[in-house]
Amino acid sequence: MLKVFRCWICGETYLGEEKPTDCPYCGADKEFLKPGEEYELPDVELTETSRKNLEEALELEVDNATFYYCAYNKAEGPKTEGMFKRLAKVESEHAEAICLFLDIEEPEIDKHIDKCAEELPDNLEDAHARESRAIKHYRKFAEEAEEPRVKELFEALVEIETDHLELHEGELEELA
Repeated sequence: MLKVFRCWICGETYLGEEKPTDCPYCGADKEFLKPGEEYELPDVELTETSRKNLEEALELEVDNATFYYCAYNKAEGPKTEGMFKRLAKVESEHAEAICLFLDIEEPEIDKHIDKCAEELPDNLEDAHARESRAIKHYRKFAEEAEEPRVKELFEALVEIETDHLELHEGELEELA
């Protein structure tokens, strides 16, 4: 029998007989997938610091999604095409989740901007640097957050981006 699960981080709904290992939309750990009836929109009174940090995080996620769409468009082969396309969608989900906290419309992500290199190794190195930068920011933002839901969001993003970092490291090792 199908059950409804909703991700506490991105708000997306998953239908399945069991919880998946990770959110199939944003990559959050299964601990963040709750029965649909338990989900609550993030209605949080933001401090000025958290608002500023969420706005900066939104810029990072939109920029990274744009980069990944570019890398997807230049990738050769189903493995790297699929990886970059999925990562673009995950980063887009992160942007959407941040917009829920900011109570703003999600910005349009341009899927055709030339914002990446021509060669796979260069794009993997750029992706690695982008994920490292995001992790550094999100750790700082989690420490600065006074609101438990905002802290939880940034801690989850650190975990997700760390998974992306490890993925890129593995791909770079395969190329070596």
